[in-house]
Amino acid sequence: MVLVVDTTTKHIGKVIAEELLRRGKDTAGFELIDTTGMHISHCVGCNYCWLKTPGVCAIQDDYEPILRKMSGADQVWLVSDTRFGFVSWQTKNIVDRIMPLVTMYLKFKDGQMRHVMRYDRQPDIGIIYTGDGDQVYLERWCQRTALNIGSRSLGVFSESSGKEAVSCMS
Repeated sequence: MVLVVDTTTKHIGKVIAEELLRRGKDTAGFELIDTTGMHISHCVGCNYCWLKTPGVCAIQDDYEPILRKMSGADQVWLVSDTRFGFVSWQTKNIVDRIMPLVTMYLKFKDGQMRHVMRYDRQPDIGIIYTGDGDQVYLERWCQRTALNIGSRSLGVFSESSGKEAVSCMS
């Protein structure tokens, strides 16, 4: 399943969905979440998702259904406005709160310390952004985020190259 989480003010996720339909891609395995009107708090670092409620964030807001869908997705595409070259605070909140997908236990992998994954399968992550994002920085951040949750980066695409991103959606 491909999950697109749209935090943009211009609702770019709808354009992506329309492009998938236009190309005749199988939209049965596609879900768009428009976060407009949702309340998604930032991570407070309480570690409840590791210690007291394993795999479940302790913050009670609109994020938990998104996390459940992320854990079952093959791909997660974050569609974000950019501020100062980086993703919006709404998108950053979503990424910061994926910690329930991993455990607190650590192991060495490829010479780096990594969390042990909670689930057998992790979603690959891609970013589509609007505005003047710093492409190189966003690509590096997406790669590191994917590495931290045991998956791979699908790439980073500006809004103007969104059709290219759609080609990467399986």
